[in-house]
Formats: sequence, structure tokens, C-alpha cells
Amino acid sequence: MQSIISVSGLSVSYEKKRVLTNIFLEMEAGKIYGIVGPNGAGKSTLFKAILGLVEINTGTVKINGKEIETQRKEVVYVPQKNDVDWTFPATVFDIVLMGRYPHKKIFQRLSKADKAMTMDALEEVGMTDFRDRQIGELSGGQQQRVFIARALCQEADIFFLDEPFVGVDMLTEEKIIQILKRLAEQGKTLLVVHHDLSTVEDYFDKVVLLNQRLVAYGDTETTFTKENIGKAYGGQLPILHKTGMIE
Repeated sequence: MQSIISVSGLSVSYEKKRVLTNIFLEMEAGKIYGIVGPNGAGKSTLFKAILGLVEINTGTVKINGKEIETQRKEVVYVPQKNDVDWTFPATVFDIVLMGRYPHKKIFQRLSKADKAMTMDALEEVGMTDFRDRQIGELSGGQQQRVFIARALCQEADIFFLDEPFVGVDMLTEEKIIQILKRLAEQGKTLLVVHHDLSTVEDYFDKVVLLNQRLVAYGDTETTFTKENIGKAYGGQLPILHKTGMIE
């Protein structure tokens, strides 16, 4: 199957400190990928490098076999909450409507169809009643739902979500993963930075275990093993099972 995302020999440094070294990945459509590793492993940096948001030292990144700059409409990025200015004077409706901008030419006005699509996206994430609220007035879970709605409104084929479940309630988490699984069934490609090891097996088709280098990559069932987790986390992290038992 043709790769939607191809990463070859990727290395990234910040102020001469190597953050990612020699990463090779091939990702296909219709799958949800969990990006897992300890703090400082380079998970968010991997996203930003693929998206062309940070300078890379070596290697290449291709989206649909092309440079990222030609594929912006096909890609949507939901950043970590800490990267968002929650004081920005925009309503929930305004934020979600921004998802339509990549489809517009300069000075082209948003249409009734764009606004209808915005309302559809808000309804899908259960945020219609909050359409006139300022984004900073919402709870963490509500804010995350809004950014998921904006991503849906863009109609992209590739979704990058950086820790979308942090600070959200269980109901919101369940709602988000249901949406992600439905998108995968539609042939979308989804990459999710994730830290809760207890839900990896339930949430992701494939897993990328990362700690500045690629530790393991493949189907979750065969790759998310105690041995590989130990390699990624330095052999010091216990395995938390769904039963709550720890090894």
C-alpha cells in the first residue's frame, strides 16, 4: 500500500542538542497511529518536523509523495493546549470556521455552505450550544472538542493531534476517540501523541515507540510489548493493565 507519510533519515536538533536521530517511518491511510514515549522523547518535535514547523538537520519528509508546502490543505494540526492563546478574542464558532480558510483564495469570502459545515462540525462534537462563547471561557475538555471540530471542518486527509486527551473528562475522551475511529474508517490518517499507556491497545492500530530514536514501530498488538516499552522508557516504567494490576 502506498505511504501517505514517508519519513526518511530524519534528525532534528535544538541549539546543538540532538532531539531526534535518524527516524524512518512509513504511514498509510485508514490507520490511527499512537506516538508514545517518555517526556523529552521528541514526540511533539516529530510532528513539527513532519509539518515543516521546525528546521531539520538531515533527512526528508514527504506527504503523498510531495513536499509539505504543497499539501497544506490535506493536513490539519491540533497542538497541545499550552501552545494555544486562550485569551484570543474569538468565539467557538469563529475558531471552528477557521478550518475553512485553507480552502479559500485571498480575499475570498466565507460562504453559507462554510458556515453550515461549521455548525455540522460543532454538532458532531457536542458543542453547538457553546457557539457564541469566547474560547477561553470553556473547560479543558470543551476547548479540545472545539479544536477537533475545527479539524473536521477543514476536511483534511491527515490529522496530527498532540496529546488531545490531556485535561479532558472521560466523556470527552470517549467522544474524541469515537470520532477518530470513524475518520480512520473513512480512510483518513491520524497521528496522536499519547501518554496514557493503559489505553494504547484500545485506541491505536499502530504504535510508534520513540525516545529520540525510533525504538519500535508496527501493529499495536505485536509492537506494544513489555520489552519494547521497557526500551523506550529505560526499563523503569511498570506496565499498567486494564485490570489495574502492575507488573
